[in-house]
Amino acid sequence: MAVIQYVEPVVRFCAVITRHDAARDWAVDRLTQAWGDPFVQTPRMPFEAGGYYTREMGGGLEKTIIGFREFCDPSELAAWKTQTNLWELDCAKQIASEDARPLNLDPGYVTQAKLVLATTKDRDHRIYLRDGMFAEVTLTYVHRQWVDHRWTYPDYRTEDVKLFAGQCRNHLREHLKSIRKFRNRPSSKPSA
Repeated sequence: MAVIQYVEPVVRFCAVITRHDAARDWAVDRLTQAWGDPFVQTPRMPFEAGGYYTREMGGGLEKTIIGFREFCDPSELAAWKTQTNLWELDCAKQIASEDARPLNLDPGYVTQAKLVLATTKDRDHRIYLRDGMFAEVTLTYVHRQWVDHRWTYPDYRTEDVKLFAGQCRNHLREHLKSIRKFRNRPSSKPSA
């Protein structure tokens, strides 16, 4: 029988995509109230996505990714995406905008080995979680560097995002060392 291993906590993050300062401020405030203090954030980056979001969000989109200090259980990823979808709807009602969707929120998490995104879109490389939500391993940490895949979005291939992922990974590693769970797996030997 396989021995169930300790599942490490993760660093939760959320990408905030918008062209409206008011929507960005609204999102950061909502995320901070619900998820606690951020400890790292990428600079604002241009967000193109091949024009996929232009019709509902407009042009000139920018993206920033925020990492949160509190460590989380990765099994809650689908719930995070469900919540951020509701927040997007709230923002659209509260922020004056000509855009149907003034805000896009994409949650995910970083472990020691990977950066994972939540999505509502099914593809060959995505795993179904629950409630219409899927997970994608977007970056993998291999040989002391972040590696992208054929499906990795162009904006996640950037050095800014890989630096962000490294900062999240280091934050997690320091936590695991401090609680003495760093690479500490339960023994499969029966106790005497």
